[in-house]
Amino acid sequence: MAGPLLVVDTPSLLYRSFFALPETITDADGMPVNALLGAVNRLLLVIAAERPRAVVHCFGPDAAPYRVRLYPAYHAKRPAMPAGLRRQWDIAADFFNAFGWYVTDHAEVEADDLLFSYGLAEATAGGHALLLTGDRDLYGAVRDGVSVLYLKTGADGPEPVDANEVRRRYGVDPALVAQFIALRGDPSDGLPGAPGIGAKTAADLLRRHGSIEQAIARSLRERPRVGAALREHADELRAFVEIATLQEVAVELPADRETNRAGGAAAARARGMERLAKRLEAG
Repeated sequence: MAGPLLVVDTPSLLYRSFFALPETITDADGMPVNALLGAVNRLLLVIAAERPRAVVHCFGPDAAPYRVRLYPAYHAKRPAMPAGLRRQWDIAADFFNAFGWYVTDHAEVEADDLLFSYGLAEATAGGHALLLTGDRDLYGAVRDGVSVLYLKTGADGPEPVDANEVRRRYGVDPALVAQFIALRGDPSDGLPGAPGIGAKTAADLLRRHGSIEQAIARSLRERPRVGAALREHADELRAFVEIATLQEVAVELPADRETNRAGGAAAARARGMERLAKRLEAG
């Protein structure tokens, strides 16, 4: 039986790897390779544990244009990409291709939307998709045939997140994660949520009403502060739901493909990663 499709939130993986390892890890030209090395090391551990049928790397714009149109402050306060990471980012696709891993990109939607789309496609085809990400927005992609491997800070392996784990963490079903984010807010995305409504209240509202729209319609039944927040920020909350909702786009499922250890070793050695190259060659 074929293993799962491993779909990688590559921007998330590269950022975490860049800040986890020192920039003093360089190639022969003095270019930092810490993000590439850290990303491959993490992926090889996941591949050894999960034995995926193929690996797909997903890239996309930091902020999808339609999301910015809905709310101009979306991602507006994120710091610029460090120069040392930018140089690695620009060669990452070719580097990962050398390992036999698929690499995909999209101009209009973000990497997490691509992960969501590949997950849906794999599940629809009767397979199972593992979404490797450090972005909790992907909790909304969890369903039968799709689970998340959540990248934690530090050296520990990723945490598996299924529907029950989403409910334990957020108090709502995966299908309501976008609504939960809209109400609670998401500082990393620049979404403020509804004033005075935190995670506990957001989950309670959604469990009782089933949606933000129904909560707004019944807001006069809520505590005055909560009801006022819903009514006064109704249009913003609707926009936040649209922003937080993962978008499905057409994707082509990849054929089964094992990691090319020889190709990866050659690419690693060319970038000064001699220890990684020797590990790959040793099998």
